[in-house]
Amino acid sequence: MRTDTAPTPTLLSDYTPPSHELTSVYLDFNLEPEATTVRSKLEVKRLRDEPLVLNGENIMLKSVTLDGKKLKRSQYKLDQETLTLPKTPESFTLEIETVCNPSANSTLMGLYVSGGRFCTQCEAEGFRRITYFPDRPDVMSVFTVRIEAEIETYPYLLANGNKIKEGGAGNGRHFAVWNDPFRKPAYLFALVAGQFDVLEDSFTTMSGRHIPLEIFVDPGNAPQAEYAMDALKRSMKWDEEAFGREYDLDRFMIVAVRDFNFGAMENKGLNIFNSALLLADAESATDMNFERIESVVAHEYFHNWSGNRVTCRDWFQLCLKEGFTVFRDQEFSADQRGAAVQRIKDVRALRARQFAEDAGPLAHPVRPDSYLKIDNFYTATIYEKGAELIRMLKTILGPKVFRAGSDLYFEKCDGTAATVEQFLACFQEVSGIDLAQFMIWYQQAGTPKVKVLREAEPNGDTRLHFIQSTAPTPGQDKKHPLIIPIRWQIVGDDGPLSEPQITPLQSSGTSVTYPKIDVPHSISVLQDFSAPIVLETDFSTEDLLRLMGADPNPFNRWEAGQTLARQLMATMAKAIESGEMPAADTALKGYCVALQKTFDNPEFDNAFKALALTPPTAMEVLQTLNEIDPIAVQEAGKWLSRAVADHMRDSLVERYHALSDTGQFSPDAASAGRRALRNRCLALLAARHDPLAANLAQNQLSDATNMTDELAALITLTRLGGQRVETTMEDFYTKWEKNPLVLDKWFSVQAMRPHAGGVQSIIRLAETPRYERNNPNRVRALVGGFAMGNADLFHKIDGSGYEFFTDQVLDMDSRNPQIAARLLGAFEIWRKLDKRRQAMIAAELDRIIASKPSKNVLEIAQKTRGV
Repeated sequence: MRTDTAPTPTLLSDYTPPSHELTSVYLDFNLEPEATTVRSKLEVKRLRDEPLVLNGENIMLKSVTLDGKKLKRSQYKLDQETLTLPKTPESFTLEIETVCNPSANSTLMGLYVSGGRFCTQCEAEGFRRITYFPDRPDVMSVFTVRIEAEIETYPYLLANGNKIKEGGAGNGRHFAVWNDPFRKPAYLFALVAGQFDVLEDSFTTMSGRHIPLEIFVDPGNAPQAEYAMDALKRSMKWDEEAFGREYDLDRFMIVAVRDFNFGAMENKGLNIFNSALLLADAESATDMNFERIESVVAHEYFHNWSGNRVTCRDWFQLCLKEGFTVFRDQEFSADQRGAAVQRIKDVRALRARQFAEDAGPLAHPVRPDSYLKIDNFYTATIYEKGAELIRMLKTILGPKVFRAGSDLYFEKCDGTAATVEQFLACFQEVSGIDLAQFMIWYQQAGTPKVKVLREAEPNGDTRLHFIQSTAPTPGQDKKHPLIIPIRWQIVGDDGPLSEPQITPLQSSGTSVTYPKIDVPHSISVLQDFSAPIVLETDFSTEDLLRLMGADPNPFNRWEAGQTLARQLMATMAKAIESGEMPAADTALKGYCVALQKTFDNPEFDNAFKALALTPPTAMEVLQTLNEIDPIAVQEAGKWLSRAVADHMRDSLVERYHALSDTGQFSPDAASAGRRALRNRCLALLAARHDPLAANLAQNQLSDATNMTDELAALITLTRLGGQRVETTMEDFYTKWEKNPLVLDKWFSVQAMRPHAGGVQSIIRLAETPRYERNNPNRVRALVGGFAMGNADLFHKIDGSGYEFFTDQVLDMDSRNPQIAARLLGAFEIWRKLDKRRQAMIAAELDRIIASKPSKNVLEIAQKTRGV
């Protein structure tokens, strides 16, 4: 909906409890693609003498009945967003009949049609597109749902909870009735109807209950859901063991749909998944796909307690369910795939997405205090930084006390809509530790910077100084000291010289002293990334190289290499921009030698080595610089990879061949690590444009028996360029043209690769019939891939990349404002760029604002622009 008036923000400070309670909800759906009738019956109890305000959007009101009497139009108020009953009895029954058009619902919020099937997405405010309802998370009720539809087209009728009745409805139609015995808010409502294949299995809980498990997929896709089913069963077992959480309903269902705004949705007992995060087999899915499926299946299942049984009081508390659940899925993945490797992957993602968010115009606290559209706050800050806060809490309290706190939280808050304060109060109660200062992490935006300085004492001891600061962020000029747990250890040339210890930094600065050490040594600081901060140290290249070779903490060994790599890339980026190449750097040689030692060290697994050989992202380096040419940063990354490849060339070739495997594909961690290192070797050889790389990649593409190797070879060939690239891309398309998930990968590769035709080539891709402009996955692949993965064209100095991107955002906004707003986040780094590019992006943001976009896009555009 477009409006000429300025949207009014929702404020945390304005929160008031609901005026009415719903003791039960009955919904009756008569499903028709273009005119679905919804009859709701609400048992209502008035809590305060105030009007009953129900939310509703893009639905047609047919009738309102109160205690059996149909209301006249004069007895209620109706506008574009609400239905209001000015006066209500103390207790009453309210019946509402509405009609909606699911087939025309391109927003994919509420009830819509995807691939001929009915589907819902109600978080955060989608239920109001189904029927008039107090659509807020603190209004919880028991739902009973009757669904009726044509039996031939929609043989499966699914909703939350347990099926209590089904049968024929006459005229080729049938019905099913579902009851969810657990109170829930409307955002957790789910309905699915259509034709599916079903993968069935079961799980026996720790109390001996037998739970049928069902995954509903497109006909013919059931084998591709087997890995997801395995991940689900492992998740259920892990949650019992790690958090004591047992599943509560009589069955658990998952449905895969192609058109979905999110990755997945944790609707009680009926999870709905984007098919890209559920379907996988060796031929069509990469190891990254398998890992993501494992993680997301776990995440949505874990929500059954951290999100469903205990939900959030209001949307400002979104981090309460998302941050906690991301932490839980990260811990699960660490147990499944290795703690050090998983921690590295999590921190890489945090730095690439959340640190950039915290440093830009879209910075906001983990618990925001205002919003125009809550859809815009499903961010890395809420999810990833929110998870880091939970991890810090566990570090501060210790594992046993943390578990006791989480047990108390689930016990005390079960069946309620809770707040961050209630969550922390449980941990404070079991620990006896005052967590008032910890609460500031939830209220304060920005990434803290901690300086670490060493000072020699006259007696030979060394004093370590830890000093914290947080730069101003939009709307928050004044910052307060945070409690920051810093895990550190002394490391010599041959390994540790002390035990790890944790120093809590609670004021602007603190110091700690360690006794004289007569051998060369360095300090391993922030081990395992014990807090989400930027570390600034006085460490020399010698210190970093020592830590790369001897730090007993695998994460920090990797981190020392990344720190040195960021420094090298930053120096080179500035040199490329100025046109003055720096002199030969001894740090670069030391870095390459240290990587070679890691590469040859049998103590490290292949997955760790692949990560060690991967340079920091351009986004990470960009955050350390100001007014820089982004293409220069990208080129600096290529330069560093080339230097490493030149130094390790023979070892890379040898290891590439040694890691080949003709055995049966397995997605397990060890096998995935082997493929990751092998393909990293290939990528490095390609970085130096080694003549051998093209032959290796071409042979790998031809011989690949799995998508991980096939896609890695394809990407390598596109980066090497040459006359065969276009033919190779077309051959890949022809091979996979009937598999939409693989075609998403094809569009992503196309979006991120060099093109002789420049931005015009990307424009042609967006205009081809192959491009599904209404499908979020396809849009993310092409438009998102272009903005985030093709610096040369997106940041092209003539501004054509920015213009194309803006055109796509505005086009998407006309159909799906949520996806458009998320795409627009690519502009958040604009003030880090050189002045010329800043001016061009500012002009595009002004164009978006002037177009009178949706609230979603307007909020992001205005905040990014700073108006």
